[in-house]
Amino acid sequence: MARLQMSGDGRDAVVLLSGGLDSMVVAGLTRETGFRLNALTIDYNQRHRREIESASAIAELLGAERHVVLPLDLRQFGGSALTDEIDVPKQGLGDDIPVTYVPARNLVFLSLTLAWAEALGARDIFIGVNALDYSGYPDCRPEFIAAFSEIAELATKAGAQGSKFAIHAPLQQMSKREIALEAARLALPSEISWSCYDPASGDMACGLCDSCRLRKAGFADAGLIDRTLYAA
Repeated sequence: MARLQMSGDGRDAVVLLSGGLDSMVVAGLTRETGFRLNALTIDYNQRHRREIESASAIAELLGAERHVVLPLDLRQFGGSALTDEIDVPKQGLGDDIPVTYVPARNLVFLSLTLAWAEALGARDIFIGVNALDYSGYPDCRPEFIAAFSEIAELATKAGAQGSKFAIHAPLQQMSKREIALEAARLALPSEISWSCYDPASGDMACGLCDSCRLRKAGFADAGLIDRTLYAA
């Protein structure tokens, strides 16, 4: 499991909190480890804006010192089914990078997370990327996280003065089954998280997009009840 072999000792950490299950578990691990939780949610004008409400609920539940919801309108760029007039695929996972990929999203988001961490005096950043049960996005790979750790030191005043930033991705090598089990171990109410890319009417998840399929399979494989309301 992802239980971190470290202690926050009351230090500040910044968590990239999307409102999804993975980011909820990472935020829970951050708190469990003894860090002061500061949560950053990027409102990038995405199709699945329901997750912003979930991020706020998660931050409140976990007692975040501060929760910043930062507006960033990526619909100005488009290029993704989440930020443009492109249908969200519902046929299941394929072999290619899907159109739900948002160009350079995690690179942009981690840069903003790093900026807040430096301003806050924090040196620990947590992100819920996953490289096993995911849609094949290139910015979820371990190589990317390792490369960004180097960039963090090169691009910041703190790094130039000898401080090191730690980019923690504790779910990177976990399956969705293991992530669902970790949520249960942390006693997190997973139903307040949101995974769906294309919400249906009545505040229901579509049940057919890649993210819904991965979530449902993870809970089923874990033998846990997924209390998300699905339209399909």
